Amino acid sequence: MSETAQQQGGRLGGKIALVTGGSRGIGAAVARAFAREGASVVIASRKQDGLDATAAEINADYPGRVHPKACHVGRVGQITELIDWIEAELGPVDVLVNNAGTNPHFGPMLTATEGMWNKTFDINLRGAFELTREVVQRLQKAGRPGSIINMTSVLGQGAAPLQGVYGMTKAALISMTQTLSVELGPANIRVNAIAPGLIATRFSKILIETPDILERFTSRTALGRHGEPPEIAGAAVFLASDESSYVTGQTFSIDGGYTIT
Repeated sequence: MSETAQQQGGRLGGKIALVTGGSRGIGAAVARAFAREGASVVIASRKQDGLDATAAEINADYPGRVHPKACHVGRVGQITELIDWIEAELGPVDVLVNNAGTNPHFGPMLTATEGMWNKTFDINLRGAFELTREVVQRLQKAGRPGSIINMTSVLGQGAAPLQGVYGMTKAALISMTQTLSVELGPANIRVNAIAPGLIATRFSKILIETPDILERFTSRTALGRHGEPPEIAGAAVFLASDESSYVTGQTFSIDGGYTIT
């Protein structure tokens, strides 16, 4: 932990973080962990009421740390408005967690409609790209370091039958992570990714509640179970903190051993 972080109370003391998809699941768990470690955290998603409820819950334990702001990351204009709002209310973003995601299609890849394709790419990939560009441009203009964390998936690291379009977006995020880490390294802006396995969230509810699908995942997972959102949050704290100051371009598979079996 840096001396500054120690003085400001936690591994992320003094940092301003933005977590998209922050109203529930992995995003909410990351926001809670960041707040616990002293960061000021903005959580963003499409619906303000869900954000307000999550912020109130976390702020009950860590008063004043979490700030909810609605934003549709598939709409570029809203992204600019979000970053402007954060800078006006709190200051410049130090840490960006691109966690917003969607998966409207479950089935053979070639049966995905144009609408399903566009929605998946707009949220999962284009939104992350545009948010990263907006945050990085401001960091570079101010000469500030930063940390970008892209939430990918084990489905972006190999074949993703029945979830192919989703897997494509996550594979592209891994590629984006690697390229940007090289391009932004001289500016001391680190870019890393987290690839969760099967995690118990509303997003994955259908997978966990379908016995044959759950068995297929857990049977090839070394730990023999699915994960929980807080088990992802610890890696995000590490990548956001100065403890990972020499880490960039990496994808951390947090999957209970799924990808090694």
